This record gives sequence, C-alpha cells and structure tokens, in this order.
Amino acid sequence: MSSTSSIARGRTARITLATLLCAAGTGCGSPEDDPPAPPAPPPTVFGGDRPVELFVPAGHDPATPAPLLVLLHGYGVSGAVQDLYWALRAQALERGFLYAHPDGTVDSEGHRFWNATDACCNFDGASVDDSGYLMGLVDAIAAAYAVDPKRVYFTGHSNGGFMSFRMACDHADRIAAIASLAGATYADPSACAPSEPVHVLALHGTADDDILYDGGTSAAPYPGAVATAETWASYDGCSPTADTSAAPLDLDEGVAGAETAVQRWATGCDPGGSAELWSMTGVTHIPTVGPDFTPSILDFLLAHPKP
Repeated sequence: MSSTSSIARGRTARITLATLLCAAGTGCGSPEDDPPAPPAPPPTVFGGDRPVELFVPAGHDPATPAPLLVLLHGYGVSGAVQDLYWALRAQALERGFLYAHPDGTVDSEGHRFWNATDACCNFDGASVDDSGYLMGLVDAIAAAYAVDPKRVYFTGHSNGGFMSFRMACDHADRIAAIASLAGATYADPSACAPSEPVHVLALHGTADDDILYDGGTSAAPYPGAVATAETWASYDGCSPTADTSAAPLDLDEGVAGAETAVQRWATGCDPGGSAELWSMTGVTHIPTVGPDFTPSILDFLLAHPKP
C-alpha cells in the first residue's frame, strides 16, 4: 500500500473518531456551544453578620415546598445549645422540614438575648431589631429554597419564647404557629396587634421560679401562662371557654407520670387561629425533657398551617 493510502486511512480514522465524539455530545462545537455548567447548590448559611446554618434534610429537593422551623434560644445561651437541648435535627431529618437556630446579640453582661417583649430580655435598652432580623432570615431562606408560605413556624424557650410571641404579634401574616416554653406575651394586650390569626401553644412549668407560671415582673410586668393563652384566644376570635378534655401528656422525665394538663381554645376561632396551654405540674424553668417533649411540640406546629 502506498504511503498516500496510509495517510488517507489515518485521516478517515480521525474523522470517524471526531464524528463519534460529536454524536456523543462531547468533543465538537465551539466553547459557546458547550452545555452550561450545572447550577450551584443553594446556600446553607444565612443571616449576614449573624450567620446561621440552615439544616437541610438529606434528600431534600430545593424546589419542593417544605415547612420552615426557627428555634430561638433562651437568655444567656445560644442556638447551638438550644438545639442540643431540644434535639430538633433528628426530627427535621425524619419529618422533612427546614430548620435554623439563630443567635441573638450579646448584652453588656456578655449574655446573648433577644429584644422581645418589654419584659424580656433587653436589659440594656439596646436598639437591635431582632424582629426584623428574624423575618429577614426567613426571607433569605425562602429566596434560596422553596419554603411553604403556609408553614412557617417559630418556637423558643424563655427569652426565645417571649421572642416567639413578639414574632407572632409583628408578623402574623407570615407565621402559621408558634410554641413557647416558659415565655409570655405582652402584659398589655393592646401592645400586640396581630394582623391575622396565629395558632399559639404555651408550655409552662407550674414550679418555674424564673418566669413565674402566674406572671411577674422582669424588665417589665409579664402575664401568667393562663392569661397569655387567653389573650391569644381573644386575638384569634376563639370562645373564651377552654376545652380541658384532652388526656394529660408525659413530657418531663423528672416528674412521675403524665404531669402536663392540656387546655385548648379552638371553638369559634377565626380561620388560622387557636390557642393551647400545656401546664407542666411540678416542672421548673428547665424541664428534664422526655422522649415525647419535642415530638409533641412539633405535632402541634405541623398540624397547624395557615388556611
């Protein structure tokens, strides 16, 4: 065979290989014809100068609307500590909700706090706008993930409970339900003007000597647990008579038996509103949480989306 024939065969082979690569979608065309790079995954850190990592359950589809839960820590602790105490990550993984536990700012005593109601716990009179910060956090997460707008929830302990009530007052149009442990709403009902109903759960230990079950004074007066629930039942247009027929709950491992009595204001309420009080008999400010504590709170929240 002549050298010319060998060259021709080599050229043919090269052309054939190039054709095969092009047919497979690689190795042909100009750079601008190449398929675009896959989109970057959505961020998981939000909050600007107060960053918080969003917990995204494994296998979550960013385009599928999901509930969002924000946990608010108590005075002097942090979101990470509150997260360990309530063990919410395992529940987020199991139930498929997005979850964040942000931090408040630090006061002159070195304690993290939320600027919640007038009673707790902005003891320095700082001008920090935690209500705006937290709703901005929700907005930022919703811009990156498909958050179900009918299933945005807040929950918190002590100062975080007070802040949960503040969020329900200020952002009733955005928040479906809150759950507060050892917190309280404003003592003056006129200080809160929710634009629409919110489902509210108040949990409070009857032996709490930090935030008293029957109400007291911190930076300002705060109402007791019953008055807090009744106030929100009134905001939500519910009948003033509570239903006490529900079986008691066993939420605290440090108290024998089912120590928690349930009162519900759910009759005659405006759509999207109701109130419950879980009175934890003999329980102090920091319950010894049992296996049903966190799941019971989540059962309440997730069962109460906006209409």
